[in-house]
Amino acid sequence: MIPQADLKHACQIITNGGVIAYPTEGVFGLGCDPFNANAVQKLLELKHRDIKKGLILIASDWEQIRHLVTPISPERLTAIQKTWPGPYTWVFPASKKVPPWIRGAHTTVALRVTAHPIAKQLCQYCKTPLVSTSANLKEQLPAKNIADLTAQFGRTIDSIVPGALGTLNNPTRIRDALTNEILRGGQ
Repeated sequence: MIPQADLKHACQIITNGGVIAYPTEGVFGLGCDPFNANAVQKLLELKHRDIKKGLILIASDWEQIRHLVTPISPERLTAIQKTWPGPYTWVFPASKKVPPWIRGAHTTVALRVTAHPIAKQLCQYCKTPLVSTSANLKEQLPAKNIADLTAQFGRTIDSIVPGALGTLNNPTRIRDALTNEILRGGQ
């Protein structure tokens, strides 16, 4: 578990439009407030990532993200919710509440209810879902430790939340919520 002071500090940075790095299920992630266009732009510039790709959001529970999706069949939603909390990212049809800088060139939004204790605590304490994109520069391997983070980003990240990664060897698998099709490999 992350100390209360570290949680407070990370959430203050997020609230003020900053970018943090934090441990997730398989790699370190970069995160920020998904509803702050300037924060997301800063994160995209740090990664050298095209806004058209879209971004994943993580949450501590379904209630944090339910307003971001348009309704899908109860059967599909039940099947998806059985995978959560856990290392499963699902791409849903996006509601109008999803900012264009999160959707990118898509009409969908990628969501995960995380089981990673630190990532989950961050979402709970900050009372919002967070952007969760692997901490790496374009075409570089995702950071697996703080040394990797500093080698790629130096001091350009506003804060690094320390902690152990989950047990995955790679970023999470991404599936289509409507079809169950695998959109990105992973574990």
